[in-house]
Amino acid sequence: MYFTDRRDAGRQLAARLRHLEGTGVVVLGLPRGGVPVAAEVARALDAPLDVCLVRKLGVPSQPELGMGAIGEGGARVINEDVMRGAGVTPDELAQVEERERGVLESRARRYRGSRAPLGLRGSTAVVVDDGVATGSTARAACWIARARGAVRIVLAVPVAPPDWTERLGNDADELVCLHTPWGFFAIGPYYDDFTQTGDHEVVACLEASVARPVRAERTTALPEDPEVDVLVRAGATVLPGQLTVPEGAPGIVVFAHGSGSGRNSPRNRFVATGLNRAGLGTLLFDLLTEEEETDRANVFDTVLLARRLVDATRWLRARPETEGLPVGYFGASTGAAAALGAAAEPGARIAAIVSRGGRPDLAAPRLPAVTAPTLLIVGGLDRQVLELNQEAQSRLHCENRLAVVPGATHLFAEPGALEQVTDLARDWFTDHMAPAPHAAA
Repeated sequence: MYFTDRRDAGRQLAARLRHLEGTGVVVLGLPRGGVPVAAEVARALDAPLDVCLVRKLGVPSQPELGMGAIGEGGARVINEDVMRGAGVTPDELAQVEERERGVLESRARRYRGSRAPLGLRGSTAVVVDDGVATGSTARAACWIARARGAVRIVLAVPVAPPDWTERLGNDADELVCLHTPWGFFAIGPYYDDFTQTGDHEVVACLEASVARPVRAERTTALPEDPEVDVLVRAGATVLPGQLTVPEGAPGIVVFAHGSGSGRNSPRNRFVATGLNRAGLGTLLFDLLTEEEETDRANVFDTVLLARRLVDATRWLRARPETEGLPVGYFGASTGAAAALGAAAEPGARIAAIVSRGGRPDLAAPRLPAVTAPTLLIVGGLDRQVLELNQEAQSRLHCENRLAVVPGATHLFAEPGALEQVTDLARDWFTDHMAPAPHAAA
């Protein structure tokens, strides 16, 4: 027995989530049993609380086999492989979705009344349940939170089977569990009181959260704009991207993603959201077309990627809403080499560069020509990359700094690690975003 009841489990779980305090999170409880647990987490983190309403879309002939899931706000995730394998037609999918959408909307009215669901765009969503058994509901909740715009997903539960990370590791950016006992077969035995949670308790938890003031700086949702989808012109190539320009932005940070990633990279979007909250503009875009990505040689062609970045910067400076604003680069992994290579071009006029877990060694011949102040961020446990960054730093002749995040590995997946990256990048860019002198692009 680990927990007196769900409230006790929530208090214990909150103690393990303290690294999220003050980072602006939305806590989402899975009805019904996960909501009392989530309520304690939200209270401890001084964060808003909501329910995460999801409905699995089961194959008509095998309802237990999920072919997707739906959530509020039109969020929808479909597994095309399952649909094809089960021979489900679009009409059959539409019928299942219509039925489950009705159930979802009914539960939303029951729990919230006339209140709208909390916005998740740009947020860190902490998905909480009273435990994980099969993990199917938690998995669907993570998918839907992502589909609703959350840039980082933390799945937190009091108890789960030992192999739970293998089941759910790809569905959340961070997994937190207090106990993973051997011989696990159900959640209830680990609670002294595991009485079924009623709808009235769910409603009471939500109403108490609404009545509790939440500090403004700790809410997470960005204003519904200013993010817009754009088509970035890089020479003769057109690449999809997202441009965010907060009112009064002192500058724009262009993101160069690493190999195997793109404009929807959850880690880069997490950092970009932190920069947006600080008032900085951001541009995330795909450096390669879908066809180009199929050739792995292109993924590591840092000369090509740097050229794309130069072209994207020229395109950005020509837009009315960003004309005249300083431009910085944020590069991850191989994207850092592209950023440094682009910044070394004559007349680049880049205000500042930040590298996260970067490979500046791939741009070694260009490093002495970089004039932009450069911050190299490396995880303390990412030893090989740390050595490469130390060697690259010795080649830089510009203002530079090497920042090591203790206990972090290459992807900065450890609790609080990506938050440290965001803080370091925010401070570096805001310190160096001085208006650039006017010159032809």
